[in-house]
Order: sequence, then C-alpha cells, then structure tokens
Amino acid sequence: MTDEATDAATDEATDEPRYEPAPSVGKLFLWVLLFIVAAIVVVLGGIYFT
Repeated sequence: MTDEATDAATDEATDEPRYEPAPSVGKLFLWVLLFIVAAIVVVLGGIYFT
C-alpha cells in the first residue's frame, strides 16, 4: 500500500480534511506586487507602442 493510499485512509477514518497551509504574508505580498508590476508594464507598453 502506498503512502498516499494510507494517508487517504487515515483522513477518511478521522473525518478531518487536510488543507494546504495558508500562504505567508510575505509570499502573498510578492504575488500582489508581481501582478501590479505586470499590469504597469502592460499599460506602459501599450502607451509606448501606440
């Protein structure tokens, strides 16, 4: 029996769903910053090429 099958059987037996840990604040901030920078690049690129 594999570890995944054992883990699934354990989860079903305890009725406690397993969740991924929440992202840290720093990691979340970096993703938000990345999307903001990408949006600025797209806008500035659109202005530059028109």
